[in-house]
Amino acid sequence: MKKLLVLLLSLLVCLPLLFAYGQKEAAEEVEFIIWNGTEPETLDPQLTSDVPEHRIYYSLGEGLVTSHPEKATAVPGVAESWEISADGTVYTFHLRKTTWSDGVPITAYTFVKSWLGMLDPEFAAPYAWFPAMFIKGAAEYNAGEAGHEAVKIKAVDDYTFRMELVGPLPYVLDALAHYSFAIVPLHAIEKYGKKWTSPENWVGNGPFILEEWKPQEKLTVVPNDKYWDKDTVKLDRIIYLPIDDNTTGYNMYVNAECDWAHTIPRDQIDAAKLRDDFQCAKWLGTYSYVFQNERKPFDDPKVRKALAISIDRKTLVEKVTRAGEIPALSMVPDMTGYNPTPGNAENVELAKKLLAEAGYPGGAGFPKFTILHNTHEAHKKIAEYIQQQWEENLGIKVDIINQEWKTYLANRRAGNFDVARAGWIGDYQDPNTFLDMFVTGGAMNSGKYSNSMYDELIEKAARMPAGPERMKALREAEDIFITQDQGVMPIYSYVSLNMIDLDKWGGWHVNVMDWHPVKYIYKK
Repeated sequence: MKKLLVLLLSLLVCLPLLFAYGQKEAAEEVEFIIWNGTEPETLDPQLTSDVPEHRIYYSLGEGLVTSHPEKATAVPGVAESWEISADGTVYTFHLRKTTWSDGVPITAYTFVKSWLGMLDPEFAAPYAWFPAMFIKGAAEYNAGEAGHEAVKIKAVDDYTFRMELVGPLPYVLDALAHYSFAIVPLHAIEKYGKKWTSPENWVGNGPFILEEWKPQEKLTVVPNDKYWDKDTVKLDRIIYLPIDDNTTGYNMYVNAECDWAHTIPRDQIDAAKLRDDFQCAKWLGTYSYVFQNERKPFDDPKVRKALAISIDRKTLVEKVTRAGEIPALSMVPDMTGYNPTPGNAENVELAKKLLAEAGYPGGAGFPKFTILHNTHEAHKKIAEYIQQQWEENLGIKVDIINQEWKTYLANRRAGNFDVARAGWIGDYQDPNTFLDMFVTGGAMNSGKYSNSMYDELIEKAARMPAGPERMKALREAEDIFITQDQGVMPIYSYVSLNMIDLDKWGGWHVNVMDWHPVKYIYKK
C-alpha cells in the first residue's frame, strides 16, 4: 500500500512536468530551410524573371490558379472555378471571397488593374511579353500601339473575371500559374511606392507573408492567417538562403544546415547519387548558347551552324556536366505529342567547310569574341570546354567573361554580348514555351533572331486548337529556327538535381517542371 501511495505521489509530482514538456514539444516551430541560389533581384512578381524568385513567389503570392505539387498542372487558386467558351478563346473565372494579408478584399477589379499595370509600356516589366502573347489586345497595348481599353480583360462583377485570348491556346490554364499573371496590392503600392516589398510594408495573398529580408543573408516567411487555404499550410517558417556558391550551399545541406538544396556541385554528383536523399529527374528545360544575330560574324547562318556542329555534346555531358543531361540539337526537349526538329548533327568537317564558305578558312581572320556567362562553376567549365573545342576544331580564339547575376541579366536583356550562355525552363508543358520568345522583337529575344516565316508560324499556331496540325505548325517553326537558321545553339536538355530527405519531409514531389509549391510541404 505504501509503495502504491509513493507511486501515486510521484506521478502527481511528475504530471505537471510531463504536461509542460508536452506543451513545449507542441510549441516547437517547424522551420524549413531552402538553399535558394542567388540573392533575389526583387520580390515584386511583376518584375520577377528567374527561378530563385519564382520559388519565393510560390510562398508569397497566388494568381487565378496555382500548381499541383505532383503533376505541376493548374489547380484552383484565387479562382475556385471557371468556364471556357466552345471555341476555347474566352475564359470566365469565379473568384473566392478572399483578402490580402492586411484584410483588404481581392476582387476581379484587382486582376484587371494588376494585369493592366504589368502590361503598361511605361512600367517595362521584363515578362510583360508573356501575357501579351495570350490576351487579345495586350501586345498592342504593351507596344504603345493602343490604349488599355484594347486589352480584353473584364471584371464582370466583384467576383467574376473574364479574359479573351488571341486563339484557343490549349496550355493557357497551366501558364496562368506563372508570376507574370500575378496580382499586386495596389493600395500598398499607392501608399509605399517601390518600398511596398519591404518586410515592414509587405502585403501579399500567398500562403505565407514576408517576415524578414536581410540581403545576402536570408529571407524568411511565416504563415498568412488570411490565406484562403491556410489549413493546408503546415510549416511555421521558411528560410531562403541566397548562396551563389554551389559548394558552400551543398556543404550546408550535407551538414544539416538546410533542408532542401536545389542543385549539386559537379564534383559532388557521384557521391550524391549514392545518397537516399538525392532526387534527379528529367526537367523541361534546354541549356543553350545565344548568338548575337545582328552582330558580325554571327549574322551569317553558316557561321552559327559551324559553331554549333563543331562541339561534342556527348563528351560534354559525360565528362563535364556529369549529371545525366541529354545532348540536344533541338530547342524543344522531348514532350508528349511533339517531335522536335532533328537540328544540325555534329560534324567537324562540315563545320570547317561552312566556316571557309563564310570567309574564314581554318579560322583565319575570324574576329576574337567572348562567351558571356553568369558566375557559376558549372557555366565556367562548360564555357572552357566549348572554348577548347572551337579552338581545336575550327582554329577560333575565344575569351570567356563571367558576371554576377544582376549584371549578366542586364547585359543579356540589352543584347550586350557576342555569345552568351542561356538556360530556358518551360513555363508550361507545351512546345510553344520554347519557341514564342524568339519572334521578331520579342522581349526575351536577346540574340535578335528574326525570320518572318517563323513569326507567321508561331502566330498561326497560337490561333489553332490543340491537335496534330498545331504541333505540325510548331515543328515547322522550329525547323526554320534551328535546322535552317541555327538562331541559337542548343547544348543539352536539363535534368533537375535536388537534395531533400523525403523520409523526413512530405508534400515535395519530383516533377518535370521542378515546381514545388511550399504550401504543401510538411514535416513527417
